[in-house]
Amino acid sequence: MPLASIPSPAEGVWYLGIIPIRAYALCIVLGVIVAVWLSERRWRARGGQKGTIIDIAVPAVIFGLIGGRLYHVITDWQTYFGDRAIKEPYKALYIWEGGLGIWGAISLGAVGVWLYVRKRGISMSAMADTVAPGIAFAQAIGRWGNWFNQELYGSPTTLPWGLEIDVDHGGEPGVLYHPTFLYESLWDVALGFALIFLGRRLTLRHGRLFALYVAGYTLGRFWIEGLRIDPVGGVDHAVEFLGLRINQWTSIVLFVGALVFFWATRNKTGVEVVVPPSEGGPGTEVVDPAHSSGQADPGTGESSDDASSEKASSDTGEGPASEPGETSVPEPGETSVPDPGEPKGETSEAEALEVEKPAAEEQKAASGDSADSDEPAELSDPEPVTKEKNTR
Repeated sequence: MPLASIPSPAEGVWYLGIIPIRAYALCIVLGVIVAVWLSERRWRARGGQKGTIIDIAVPAVIFGLIGGRLYHVITDWQTYFGDRAIKEPYKALYIWEGGLGIWGAISLGAVGVWLYVRKRGISMSAMADTVAPGIAFAQAIGRWGNWFNQELYGSPTTLPWGLEIDVDHGGEPGVLYHPTFLYESLWDVALGFALIFLGRRLTLRHGRLFALYVAGYTLGRFWIEGLRIDPVGGVDHAVEFLGLRINQWTSIVLFVGALVFFWATRNKTGVEVVVPPSEGGPGTEVVDPAHSSGQADPGTGESSDDASSEKASSDTGEGPASEPGETSVPEPGETSVPDPGEPKGETSEAEALEVEKPAAEEQKAASGDSADSDEPAELSDPEPVTKEKNTR
C-alpha cells in the first residue's frame, strides 16, 4: 500500500443556485487571464500600445476554443459517433465536459490572431514571440481542469505522488496512476520561465521564440503522452498508429518543423511593426510628452531668442515687434522717446512734421486748450521734436 497519493476531487461542478460552476472552465479562464496579463506587459515592453493584447484575446480565445474542440472531436470521434460511442453526438458541443485539443486550439487561435494583426498592420512574428510564454503558463493552469475531471492520467505506479482515479473514470480500487496532468503542468511552467529567460538573453525575434515554445512543448508532450492509458475515442484504448498515439505523431511533426523554422530564420533581420503607422508608428507625428503645449521642439526653425522675445512681450503686455517698413505712431498723450539702441535713420523734416503735427493737435484738444487754461498745450511746437529726431 503506497504511503502517499494524490486524491482526485469528488466533483468538478458546483452550483450557484441553478447556475453550474465548472472547475474545468474556471481553469481555462484563469489560464487565459494570466496569459493576457503577461503578454500585455511583454508587448508594452517592446513598445506596443496598451490594450492591444486585450483586444487580440477576444478573437484568439473564440477561435482557439472552436479549434480545440474540433481537434478533440476529430481525433476522438468514436466517443460521439459509431456503434461503440459512449456519448450522444450532440454532446460533441459540450465543451464544459472537457476535451480541448491543444493543437487545434493553437492552430485556429493563430488564425484569429492573424486576422487581427493583419487588420492593424502589426507583425505576426512579433505578436507570436510576445505571447509564447503566456501560452505555456495558460496550459499549465488549464491542465488542472483535467484533474477535476479525472482525465489525462498515466499507467499504474507505486510512487508517492500516484493519482487516485475512481471506477467511474476508468480507475481500479487501490491502484494509483501517474498524474500526467501534473507532469505536463510542471513542464509548461518550466517552459514558460525558460522562454522568458532565453528571450531576454538571446533577443530572439521574427518568430524564433515561438518556434522554441513549439519545440519545447512537443518534446515534453511526447514522453508524457506515452505514459497515458486513459481511454480515448470511446474505447478502452487510444487511437494509435505504428504503436504511437496520434498526439505523439503530431508532436514529432511539429517538433521537427519548429527546429527547421528556428534554423531557417537564424539570420533574418528587419523591423517588426509593433505600433501601426496610422496609430503613432513610423511616418506619423508623435507628440513628445516631455514638452508641454506651446514649447518649441528642436528643428522647428524657431530660435530660442525668438521664443524668449515672444514670451517677454506677452509678459510685459507689449505687442509683437513691427515689421520692417512700418512707422510707429505714438498714441495721444505719449511722448516719443528715442531708443539709444535703435540705428539712426534718415528722417526728413517734412516727414517729421507730418507725423508730429497731428499728434500735437490731438494732444492739444485732449488737454482742453481754451482761454481758461493756464498751462500751455503739451507738444504745441513740433520744432523741438523735429530737431531731436533729426539729431538721432
